[in-house]
Amino acid sequence: MNSVRNDLQLRLARAEDIPAIMTLERFPHYRTFVGNWTEDEHRAKMAGTDCRYLVAEEEPGEMAGFAILRGLSSPNRSIRLQRIVVANPGRGVGRRMLAAIEDYVFRTLKAHRLWLDVFETNTRAIHVYESLGFRREGILREAILRDGADHTQLLMSILDREYEALLGKSHGEDRKIREATAGPAAES
Repeated sequence: MNSVRNDLQLRLARAEDIPAIMTLERFPHYRTFVGNWTEDEHRAKMAGTDCRYLVAEEEPGEMAGFAILRGLSSPNRSIRLQRIVVANPGRGVGRRMLAAIEDYVFRTLKAHRLWLDVFETNTRAIHVYESLGFRREGILREAILRDGADHTQLLMSILDREYEALLGKSHGEDRKIREATAGPAAES
């Protein structure tokens, strides 16, 4: 699987990517927004059939970000974007990466629904999600305890027909990715 979005290449992660993935998910500026797993947890999830790890590269061999998809073995065709993290926020990598993930989930995996949860205080990520067609559909009030505080998350999703409608607005061409306010799409 190799999906290209502008200058960003999306590929399946390999076991040797785990140390870099662990480094990214532990960046201090992601502490509130991104969960992190042990190496053993990553290896187990990566080896399973329900989970897919994706790596984004702007240059070959240089990880620009990663994402974790879950729910691949579900008969409901509802894929969860468990985590999306970029190495250098504020350069539009998260936006381009999310657009490539949408392409992959709806065109390759043939999912009906792509969903995620996001901390309500992560306004940059929420803006990116909404600009790429995600809709708010629920609230998980004070559902996550992190650093001694309870945090509220929003549930957001995009359906296959909504994704196709977005593509249709660009007259059958690949969707134009808006350049306004790019930021990290970090997710726990």
